[in-house]
Amino acid sequence: MALDLFKRVETRKGLFAVEKITLIYNLLTSILILFLFQRMDHPWHMLLDRAMIAAMTFLLMYLYRLAPCKFSAFVRVVIQMSLLSYWYPDTFEFNRFFPNLDHVFAVAEQFIFNGQPAIWFCHTFPHLIVSEAFNLGYFFYYPMMLIVTLFYFIYKFEWFEKMSFVLVTSFFIYYLIYIFVPVAGPQFYFPAIGFDNVSKGIFPAIGDYFNHHQELLPGPGYQHGFFYNLVEGSQQVGERPTAAFPSSHVGISTILMIMAWRGSKKLFACLIPFYMLLCGATVYIQAHYVIDAIVGFFSAFVLYVVATWMFKKWFAQPMFK
Repeated sequence: MALDLFKRVETRKGLFAVEKITLIYNLLTSILILFLFQRMDHPWHMLLDRAMIAAMTFLLMYLYRLAPCKFSAFVRVVIQMSLLSYWYPDTFEFNRFFPNLDHVFAVAEQFIFNGQPAIWFCHTFPHLIVSEAFNLGYFFYYPMMLIVTLFYFIYKFEWFEKMSFVLVTSFFIYYLIYIFVPVAGPQFYFPAIGFDNVSKGIFPAIGDYFNHHQELLPGPGYQHGFFYNLVEGSQQVGERPTAAFPSSHVGISTILMIMAWRGSKKLFACLIPFYMLLCGATVYIQAHYVIDAIVGFFSAFVLYVVATWMFKKWFAQPMFK
């Protein structure tokens, strides 16, 4: 199948949908920085980053006009998607000032399940095969995004802009929730309060504890496993005590599965085993409470509908022809 990567495409002038939603999120968080300016550690640096992201976005738009082809369109979209790795830890710079809410979720979990499934799960199945399977599923979150993105780019290019907009918009809605609903998850909260308290069902409020403590202890599972170490390494580098509720791993992967189903039933069938392992892994590695995973699953359908409606409302005509 010829991709015709450098074949000229007919396209509207201006910003892509995914670039517009990124600039909107950029502006909203810039305003929030100004409100919290005196309390933030490096507000000028954060504002400079945002100015550079905005400038780069407009520069790419200009360069694209010189050679509007599938490849240059792909570059513009993928750069915006890659910036999600910047926007994710950025949520911690805001929610660290708000009182932590983990005790609310841990108490709810204790009430519903008469214990903490995040503790039971990994302690019941510490074996190499189980640990590696779930860590493979958790790590597959990133390849899954790449696979679905490439599928739409190669086989459904006319829907590529919509796919990227729905995905990135869903991320940004989750990020806004994380800013104002500070939940760190069991992997941060349980070590902070001590596992003796966890075993006794005592879950104290810890206020702004994570404003001054960001340590992440090694996760549960078979610690000599290949995929265990891949997940552990990525978490030690990029994880922050933020973004537990709802689980974006579950939510975004569910949205990706919806896209896979609509694009190709074969693609969906290939991804479903990894998706199921990913969802289970969010609790197994103690990144999330079960409540986070459940709300992440159901919220995905809402966000998919909302983001699709936004795209149709704002961009009635396709960008690419």
